[in-house]
Amino acid sequence: MPSDTITIRPLVAGDRAEWGRLWKAYLAFYKTSVADDIYANTFARLLDPAEGTIGCFIAELNGKPVGLVHYIQHPHNWRIEDVIYLQDLYADPSARGKGVGRKLIEAVYSEADRRGTPSVYWLTQDFNTEARKLYDRIATLTPFVKYQR
Repeated sequence: MPSDTITIRPLVAGDRAEWGRLWKAYLAFYKTSVADDIYANTFARLLDPAEGTIGCFIAELNGKPVGLVHYIQHPHNWRIEDVIYLQDLYADPSARGKGVGRKLIEAVYSEADRRGTPSVYWLTQDFNTEARKLYDRIATLTPFVKYQR
């Protein structure tokens, strides 16, 4: 039996339905959702070449979309170069344990290097134990605590 093939590629216009399915599943994991106009606006912004500071990669497993990652480039007062915030990372449960999450993060790392913004950071909830096993292998846990208005 042939092994699974994972491909990482940029988001394209034809991904609207699968991207929406994946992002809704990601948001549901965190027990939240957004209004339909947010989905439409976000998808349009992710595809707009004038919005050069945000992006999305799609992971395909044997040609089927099974994961996504959103990222945002922004200035940082402690650095000359910008940094990349990895905002959303999701792998469909059917594809977990196959390297989808790692490949999506590595795609963001490569994009950050290409942009000259090598610092990449993200947040996760403390109960996200499975994902944190991966994060502990490919990144450094910081002691920061998030506050929000």
